[in-house]
Amino acid sequence: MPAPSRYLSERHASVRGRFDELEIDAFLVTHPANIFYLSNHAGTAGILVLARDGVHLLADFRYMESVQRLQASAGACPGLKAWPVPASYDEALASCLAASGWARVGFEAAHLSVARYEWLLKTIESRSLPLALQATEGVVERPRTVKDDYELDAIRTAAARLTEVAAEGIAAVRAGVTERHVAAALEAGLRRAGFDRIAFDTIVASGPHAALPHYRAGDRRLERGDLVVLDFGGVMDGYCCDLTRTVTVGPPAPEATRIYEAVRDAQAAAIAAVRPGIPASDVDAAARAVLDARGLGQAFGHGTGHGLGLEVHEDPRVGRPRPNVPTAVLQPGMVFTIEPGAYVTGFGGVRIEDDVVVTERGCDVLTAVPSDLQIR
Repeated sequence: MPAPSRYLSERHASVRGRFDELEIDAFLVTHPANIFYLSNHAGTAGILVLARDGVHLLADFRYMESVQRLQASAGACPGLKAWPVPASYDEALASCLAASGWARVGFEAAHLSVARYEWLLKTIESRSLPLALQATEGVVERPRTVKDDYELDAIRTAAARLTEVAAEGIAAVRAGVTERHVAAALEAGLRRAGFDRIAFDTIVASGPHAALPHYRAGDRRLERGDLVVLDFGGVMDGYCCDLTRTVTVGPPAPEATRIYEAVRDAQAAAIAAVRPGIPASDVDAAARAVLDARGLGQAFGHGTGHGLGLEVHEDPRVGRPRPNVPTAVLQPGMVFTIEPGAYVTGFGGVRIEDDVVVTERGCDVLTAVPSDLQIR
């Protein structure tokens, strides 16, 4: 379901509000998630140019009918002009720029390749166009960090549906089955729950594999005593959700229980720390302090969380402060994961992850799956 037109208008206004500061007349968007955010166009190809007085969407014949249908719906993109792409997107873009009369166009430096940028420069020069290109960073990503009401409803719905998916995945965990078998159960559950697709490659990491934070499901068969990390997520109406639970095959060993309880308490401390106005790094520090106190600080090597939205990894980053990189300040409407973990080489690991939204007073936890150590 596309975002209603009024939300697109607000998003356009937010980006156009940067035009004077950036000294640009229009903004070239090539990142698919940003194109969708500004226009509801969900094709695998497309270019969007947001100008002061309209929106120019370049799309080939595969998408023109869907663009027309979109424009006849409640999700119509305000001020949209569709530019057909008969052959080359870059040639169509050059024609659009030549017909525009714009003097300075911003572009997404993080998403336009060097080869494409150099081609545009040569084309502008060869056609003697009075046009300059201006590199920018985060012009669309910044407003995307604070979700509007439409986005929050979409993410809440998606996150709530992970409850039934988690139950199916946990039920599939038993001695003798392969990690791939459990991953298939989770991914089938995502489809049954109404998700459009998986958000990332499903992680089922058992036994010593659980010490590898981004291990993918393999052919290892689960054994009694294993810790099993289940990390999965889905995309619904364009928006991502993400959940991790750690379970055991049979009763847990004392060391498994010790690690699990430390990670559970670290996550609880991080969730309790969330409130508007604090640096995101403070949330990470709250989780890290618990694991340090339990002797597991060195076993926690990644950040505490990442933003969620149209992409499964986006701003804000919830981790340690980094030199020369501004730390995000939490605002109501920001959505991110809280997922501390501890990993012991040769033994296994534990990660517990939930999705939260910052509120005026703290945060709401969007994923409602019990986080007690499950025993299969």
